[in-house]
Amino acid sequence: MSSQPQSNWFSIEEYFALERASERRFEYRDGEIVCMSGGSRQHAAIASNLVRHLGNKLREGCRIYGSDLAIYVPEGRPYRYPDASVVCGEARFQVINGLDCLENPVLIIEVLSPASADFDRGTKFEQYKSISEFAEYLLVPQDRPHVARRTRRDRETWTETVFESFNATIHLDTVGIDLKMGEVYEDISFE
Repeated sequence: MSSQPQSNWFSIEEYFALERASERRFEYRDGEIVCMSGGSRQHAAIASNLVRHLGNKLREGCRIYGSDLAIYVPEGRPYRYPDASVVCGEARFQVINGLDCLENPVLIIEVLSPASADFDRGTKFEQYKSISEFAEYLLVPQDRPHVARRTRRDRETWTETVFESFNATIHLDTVGIDLKMGEVYEDISFE
């Protein structure tokens, strides 16, 4: 997700007021407000490819959501906006300040931007790990064909597999499907 940090400290009430008044989406990070909309066309195209290709392949009982749906993150309150999330089985929601927040995604996907990449790889991932059903994480750079797939082995152990070949196939354990790198980066050209 593309992000633009603001420079002042804000209360949670000020954050909620901004979220209600704006057409943009923002994340609240311990007093900092970060705009989550307004990314590059590469970012938008990759996110769209992921939602389209995964949505077409998901088995009955699983559903993909795009970047407009917030997810409740116990360690990253009040919520976060991933580029895509998948739930299998009955979706559970928590309403926070009038906003529906998905509680039980099994798969979360972040398309990396220069301003958000370190946060998405580190702090945000650590926060996502507080979601009990969360078991698979895709980190997708927009500047080169490279996907990092993190999978939960048990409550404390995660493994990472990196895919760099345009011909690679990524097996997603949580949803039981294969995603081709060519699908992720369809119609994307790299400089």
